[in-house]
Amino acid sequence: MKKILKIFAGTLCAMVISMGTAMAEPTFTPLNFDDSSAVKPATTKTTTSTSATPKGTDLLSPSQVVAGQKMHNSILDIDNAQIELRNKLLNYKTQYAEVDSRYQSTKEERKAAKKQVKYAEKKIKNLDNAKKKIRKNFQRNMNI
Repeated sequence: MKKILKIFAGTLCAMVISMGTAMAEPTFTPLNFDDSSAVKPATTKTTTSTSATPKGTDLLSPSQVVAGQKMHNSILDIDNAQIELRNKLLNYKTQYAEVDSRYQSTKEERKAAKKQVKYAEKKIKNLDNAKKKIRKNFQRNMNI
């Protein structure tokens, strides 16, 4: 019993340890920054400045943004393609609904026709059985 408990505890520990790696996000990709904008390590050298000039916001001008207009145009193209595909999807859904309604009505018509065929076959079978019975009775009466 103790041996089984030790095996169980060992397995449980292994599962808990491996659970961390199993639950880690596999899609993590580090960001790639240019070396020029990388953070430099701090040095021990201190400088004294007598005039403290406040820094402004570090906004990039539109000319500094790499492929800014091209990026914007490509995003607009993707948006337009998405809208076009959504419109096509709506058309496809409408066509599907029409075909489905025709299918359902055809299915109901087929069901009704099948019932009529079965009813007619049943009537014919009953009439055949009645003919056979009449013939048997007629032959009995003739033989008597």
